[in-house]
Amino acid sequence: MTSPDTRAPADPPDAVAADQVVPLHRNRDFLLLWSGSAVSQLGTTATTIAYPLLVLALTGSPFAAGLAGFVTLLPALLLPLPAGALVDRWPRRRLMIWCDALRALGAAVIATAAALDVLNLTLVLAVGFAEGALTVFHGLAAHAAVPNVVPRSQLSLALSRNEARGRAAVMLGTPLGGVLFGVGRAVPFLADALSYLVSLTALLFIRKEFEAERSERAGRMGEQVREGLGWLWHQPFLRTAALLVAGSNLMFRALFLVAIVLATDVGASSAGVGLMVGVAGAGGVLGSLSAPWFARRLGLGALVIGANWTWAVLMAVIALSRDPYTLTAAYAAMWFVGPLWNVAIGSHQLVVTPDRLRGRVLAAMSTLSNGVLPIGSLLGGLLLDSAGARSAALVLAGWMVLIAGAASLARSVRAAPGAPEH
Repeated sequence: MTSPDTRAPADPPDAVAADQVVPLHRNRDFLLLWSGSAVSQLGTTATTIAYPLLVLALTGSPFAAGLAGFVTLLPALLLPLPAGALVDRWPRRRLMIWCDALRALGAAVIATAAALDVLNLTLVLAVGFAEGALTVFHGLAAHAAVPNVVPRSQLSLALSRNEARGRAAVMLGTPLGGVLFGVGRAVPFLADALSYLVSLTALLFIRKEFEAERSERAGRMGEQVREGLGWLWHQPFLRTAALLVAGSNLMFRALFLVAIVLATDVGASSAGVGLMVGVAGAGGVLGSLSAPWFARRLGLGALVIGANWTWAVLMAVIALSRDPYTLTAAYAAMWFVGPLWNVAIGSHQLVVTPDRLRGRVLAAMSTLSNGVLPIGSLLGGLLLDSAGARSAALVLAGWMVLIAGAASLARSVRAAPGAPEH
C-alpha cells in the first residue's frame, strides 16, 4: 500500500489549466455534463416514488413496498468504497456511459413488463438494486470529473450548480413521479429510460477527459481502498468534516419525520405539510445558488462552525414553534444552510485530493456521512413513539448543540483555510 500523501497537490497539468478560462455558462463540456445529469436525476427521482407505488399496486403489501425502497437504496451503503476504487481505475466518462446505458435498459425492462402485465416483485427488486448500484458508480465518477472539466477558480460555482440541480430534481421529480404513475404504471419508468439516454448522449459529445493521465499501475482492490481511506484519515480537516456531516445527517434524517408530525400538531393540513416540504426544497435551491457568494467571503472554519450553530438554533426554533408558519420558515432556513456547507467542503476536498484518489476519497466520505441515514430514520421513529414530537425535536436540538460545540472545539476546523483571495 502506498503511504498516504498528506500534502495538497499542485495544480494538475491538465487541459483545464491550459485552456483559456471562459464563463461557466459558456463552458460547453460542463453544460453537457450538467444538463445530461439534470435530466437523468429528474427521471431517477420520479422513479423513487414510483417504485413503492408500483410494488403496492402489485402486492398490496406496505412491507413489500418498504423492502423495495430498502433494496434500491442498499447499494449506496454497500458499494461506495469498491466503486470509488474502480472510478479511480477505469476511464470515468466511459464508465458513466455504460452506467447510463444499463440503467436505461433496466428502466425499459420494468416499463415493458408493466405494460405487458407480466411484472413481479422479484424483477422489481433485481432491477431496483442494479439501478441503485449503477447510480453509485455514475455519481462518484461525475463528481470526481468536475475538476477536469472546469478550472479551479470556477470549482465552487460549478459545485453550487450541481447542488442546485440535485435539490431541484428532488423538488420537481417526486411529484412528477406520482403524476406519471397516475397516467400509467409503465410511464415513469419509460420516462426514466429516456432520461438516461439523454444523459448518455450528452456524455458522447463531451471532449475533455474526466481524469488526469494515470501513470501508476492499479493495485489490488483492497490496497486501493485502504490507500483512499488512509489518505483521508491523514487529512485532519476532511476527517473532522466527515464526522461532523455524519452527526448532522443523523439529526436531519430523524428531523424529516419529526417535522411532519410537528406540523400536523400545530394545525397544518396534509396540503400544508406538502407545502412545508416544497418551501424547504426551494430554500435548498436558493442556498445552492448562494453558496459561491458565501464561499468567497467566509473561511472554511467560519463556515463549518457557523453552519452547525445555525442548525442548532433553528432546531430549537422548530422544537418551540407553535404555528406552521414559524415551523416552515425555520425548516426552510435549515435547508438553505445545507448547500453552503456542501459546496465549501466539496470544493476544498476536490482541490486537495489528488486526481488518482478522488473516487476513493469521495466514496469514503460518502460511506461515513450516508451510513448514518438508516439509523437516523430509526431514531426519529423511536423518539416519536417514546417521547412525542415536541420532546423528540428538543432531543434533536440538544444533539445539534453537541455537534456545533464539537465543531467549535476541533483544532483542525479552527485552523482551516480562510476565505480565498479572489
